[in-house]
Amino acid sequence: MTDPRASSVSAVRRRTVIDALRRGAVPDSGLDLLATGLDRFEDALDAELNAVASGASVFKAVRGEYGSGKTFFTRWLGERAKRLGYAVAEIQVSETETPLHRLETVYRRLTERLATSSFPPSALRPVVDAWFYALEEDALAAGADEEELTGEVEQLLTARLAEVSRHAPSFATALRGYRTALVQGDEATAAAVLAWLGGQPHVAAAARRSAGVRGDLDHFGAFGFLQGLLTVLRDSGHRGLFVVLDEVETLQRVRSDARDKALNALRQLIDEVHSGRFPGLYLVITGTPAFYDGQQGVQRLAPLAQRLATDFTTDPRFDNPRAVQVRLPGFTQESLINLGTTIRDLYADGASAPDRIRQLADDAYVADLGRAVGGALGGKVGVAPRLFLKKLVGDVLDRIDQFADFDPRQHYRLTVSSDELTEVERNVAAAAADDVELNV
Repeated sequence: MTDPRASSVSAVRRRTVIDALRRGAVPDSGLDLLATGLDRFEDALDAELNAVASGASVFKAVRGEYGSGKTFFTRWLGERAKRLGYAVAEIQVSETETPLHRLETVYRRLTERLATSSFPPSALRPVVDAWFYALEEDALAAGADEEELTGEVEQLLTARLAEVSRHAPSFATALRGYRTALVQGDEATAAAVLAWLGGQPHVAAAARRSAGVRGDLDHFGAFGFLQGLLTVLRDSGHRGLFVVLDEVETLQRVRSDARDKALNALRQLIDEVHSGRFPGLYLVITGTPAFYDGQQGVQRLAPLAQRLATDFTTDPRFDNPRAVQVRLPGFTQESLINLGTTIRDLYADGASAPDRIRQLADDAYVADLGRAVGGALGGKVGVAPRLFLKKLVGDVLDRIDQFADFDPRQHYRLTVSSDELTEVERNVAAAAADDVELNV
């Protein structure tokens, strides 16, 4: 049966999704087209997003095994946030690139990955420019003339950032320096000051002196700068900021001293969110059950374990989506096949040979391919979706669409080589056959 969602999709959205799946990647957008089994979360999450848009703040922990769709889930939720007027940022936690115990680095990655519905990463400059434009409009609406405008904007800047300046006065100072450089036509200095505001290190000393700031952002200053960014976002028309810290489970593999610092930084961050310091922030982390339950992860720090404690002893059907930690059930054979037929229909609606697509890659064939890919991964259906969709789009649907005499039942033999697998998939497939023949 054709999925009704596929027939109402624009060509651009369809191409974005299909191209990503062909590469074996999670699409950056259009994830509502692929969402299966997430409807149980929608009401609770939408209520939280609306609360944050009204000035609250939320912390959420997402729990799932490798392959359960954590990245998909957070990008799907991020899309919902963006449609509500949020800015969004997805950050990959990494010992070398983004260590969690150095929050100044996390803030820097946030500004680098900042996106809005109108601007891709990094949207920091458009957001700051929109904020100054809003200040000018407010000043003019209050009766300021052109001669008074600069002074009135300065007063508004000071007033709007009064709370932020108690903790991070250099945030407002840098914004003033940025605006001054723009007014003077000094683009190089303006760009350098904005980079400093975004947490970038090694900004030219001359630019910092010009703006009246010094040094680089540190761990403690990052909290104040995040407050400032939330204020700028709100006043420039955004309803909130949705931030994902992905793959937090990598903390389990770092040195014990760095791990302890990172877990404590996470505890600090959660407490600041719950204290109300960051109105307009929806913060999500993702991790495996081993991270939340194991002694090398959350359980290593008792106060953090207490904050994330959630009861998962009941049937997953009764999991509470309002809880601080939510569990993703992962894929079953049935949900994998349902996803495959959804992709087949989405592809067919934009194909040059839609009837041939649906005839040769019918539901039975999609089901057989799904079982074969699962078999190639040792029967572990939970880690099969990425590879399954990559094979379905790139090896089967593309060929049906391009070659009139191609029949996947006759001309395609599924092979899975180690170089196309992720590390997790490779470990799962280690005991399975190298090649799995698809006989239909």
